[in-house]
Amino acid sequence: MILYHGSYTEIRVIDLKKSKPYKDFGKAFYLTKYYEQAEIWANRLAGEYKKEGIVTEFEFDEYAYEDESLKVLKFDKYDEQWLDFVVFNRSKRNPTHEYDIVEGPVADDDVTQRIETYLEGKITKKEFLSELKYYKPTHQIAFCTLESLQMLEKVKKSKFVNDIDDAITQSLVTEFDITERQAIDLYFQSKTYGKLIDENTALYQKPWQKIYELLKQEINNQF
Repeated sequence: MILYHGSYTEIRVIDLKKSKPYKDFGKAFYLTKYYEQAEIWANRLAGEYKKEGIVTEFEFDEYAYEDESLKVLKFDKYDEQWLDFVVFNRSKRNPTHEYDIVEGPVADDDVTQRIETYLEGKITKKEFLSELKYYKPTHQIAFCTLESLQMLEKVKKSKFVNDIDDAITQSLVTEFDITERQAIDLYFQSKTYGKLIDENTALYQKPWQKIYELLKQEINNQF
């Protein structure tokens, strides 16, 4: 699975000591499967540090879900268990948990404000959970331990791939009448892209038009 991390700098070495506490799933290195979401994170941090936002790509070995030596917690949606876990981690009691990897939705700015309203007792848990049903899908994976980081590998792109990325995403926008952000997510989550960045396939050596045809076949087979 290809995952993305948005920041004001390219991530060359992951250092958990630099991770901030009191986040949704605790002190960890956070990634997402949505390129658009990582790009938003990158632009936000870039604004804070007055630098250019950068999205770094990683390949996640999903064997982690089967590895008995790793403790994994997954939330498939906003629910009561997710809320209780986020509230616990965002508390100022220096909380810790036992999990190596935690996956689930994001508490963005709007959700965080409503969490504060809930904690102030202005709305009930039932009312808050009812509101969450209307929030758009989000995604994050927190890598909380050094052991979990062994399941990540930074994607090393051929120098030709970036040009291919631009050509294909623009073609998707034109042909499928979708936004650029929709095209980016569609492309970067595809199996075709996974093959493209795998140098063993040598797919990057083919004309981008042929790669685009493979992508369209994959998209059409999904519907």
